Amino acid sequence: MNPSRDAARFWAKVSKGPRENDCWLWTRAVADDGYGRFTLNSGGRTVAVRPHRFAFHLAYGADLDGFGPLMHHCDIPLFVRATTDSDTHLSVGDARANILDRQAKGRDTNGTGFRWRGLARGQFAERSRALRDEVRAHGWEREERIRALLAGADPEAPTLF
Repeated sequence: MNPSRDAARFWAKVSKGPRENDCWLWTRAVADDGYGRFTLNSGGRTVAVRPHRFAFHLAYGADLDGFGPLMHHCDIPLFVRATTDSDTHLSVGDARANILDRQAKGRDTNGTGFRWRGLARGQFAERSRALRDEVRAHGWEREERIRALLAGADPEAPTLF
């Protein structure tokens, strides 16, 4: 592993929103569960890691295996904003905290109101890829389309006004 090269490679694949508190989106490989994939070469082998975990590793200097489950405050699988200040979108959790967070946001097994959850695995990945493709092709210049995709809406659907 080459830490400075890996960090540069990682940041080249992230698109930061135009506003100070906007999310940062992963713009490359998306797994079939809708979460991103980032590869590292270590000891002659390639290892895939979740981009949000790598972002957290970079922000906190924690060993990639040195922290438990991460919780997305904004619940979008491609978000990778990890900072050491109050603007972070990721925090370390545990199984219990994750379950309580999921229930509070209506994402438990019976929750259907959440914009990303309640979808079949393929649909979940499809939404992530549509969001990624929009940001890769246009950056944040078509912000209304990005906001629609984040809300789980069809950006092609006509509006009333």
